Amino acid sequence: ICNADEGEVGTFKDRYLLENDPFTLIEGIAIAAYAIGANQGYIYLRSEYHYLLDLLMNAIAQAREEGFLKHIDIDIREGVGAYICGEESALMDSIEGKRGEVRYRPPFPPTKGLWQEPTIINNVETLMNIPQIILNGAHWFNQIGTERSKGTKLFSVNGDVERPGVYELVLGSQLRELVMDLA
Repeated sequence: ICNADEGEVGTFKDRYLLENDPFTLIEGIAIAAYAIGANQGYIYLRSEYHYLLDLLMNAIAQAREEGFLKHIDIDIREGVGAYICGEESALMDSIEGKRGEVRYRPPFPPTKGLWQEPTIINNVETLMNIPQIILNGAHWFNQIGTERSKGTKLFSVNGDVERPGVYELVLGSQLRELVMDLA
């Protein structure tokens, strides 16, 4: 499952990624599904992002036509506008057609998740990293960031700044760089 619910106040990085590069998300989902042997995938799309539905469906259709999705069927499920459904277990309840409520743990989703089947849930940003890691290798990825936190992170910046937007910084960067230098 791709969690594209993005309900936190002031965040819009997932929206930016979906609007500008839906194909990398589809590729990341396809690779993740292949790696774990899944034949069904879902994108759980925030209800306010309904206008992106056709864009995503078109990207899925094009990938399917090119033969990239022979091993997986990707469905899009729209959220119901409930903040709680951004939490992974409530999100699964929503996909199942139930009221989104947090499930008691254990069991955890990789053991018993969607329809009580093993389920992996990641966000848009994480899934979109997969193709670059496959293309460039784990060694390349491990050279980015700090010893304990590898890679980069996207930040949504808005409010009283000169340049609001989405910024990607190497993990371990200073907050000052984001706020003062970039935004």
